[in-house]
Amino acid sequence: LDRQTRRSNALTVEDQVLCGLQFLSSGSFQWMVGRSCGLSQPSASRAVAMVTETLCKRAGDYIRFPTNPAEITAIKQSFNRLAGFPNVIGAIDGTHIAIKAPKLNEDAYVNRKGIHTINVQAVCDAEMRILDVVAKWPGSSHDSFIWKNSSLHTLMEHGYNKDGWLLGKGNVEDLIK
Repeated sequence: LDRQTRRSNALTVEDQVLCGLQFLSSGSFQWMVGRSCGLSQPSASRAVAMVTETLCKRAGDYIRFPTNPAEITAIKQSFNRLAGFPNVIGAIDGTHIAIKAPKLNEDAYVNRKGIHTINVQAVCDAEMRILDVVAKWPGSSHDSFIWKNSSLHTLMEHGYNKDGWLLGKGNVEDLIK
């Protein structure tokens, strides 16, 4: 995010990150976020684009499901200390992220509440660190469909950590179908 420029007042990395994260967390308009950060709409737009691109590039460095036994054991111990749940290797849930109506397949993105969304599935450890994210399905996709089409589901189906559980809420019958 640190860009070389001949201009005397280039945006600092901190300002770009704050602007980008405020936009991503609020879902507000760029001009409004820019105004609150003291930036013009074009500057806010560039900051949001750069922060988003950088986060996507670096996500794999930080978001990964543990595969070595020591990491798995540490996660199980953390959940057990936190809530007395033995053998939990992650907490899983889904959420809908509101989006602007896309031009293609617009109806697929309408969720059960009539809002255009992307249905996102995430898994975290006991310290709330994200271990796995699936953020590619339209809002009309059911949670069980997203789970069954995830790489984590495939990993679990092939016998990964047979004595570990993902803790979540939901309709068990939907997951079994």
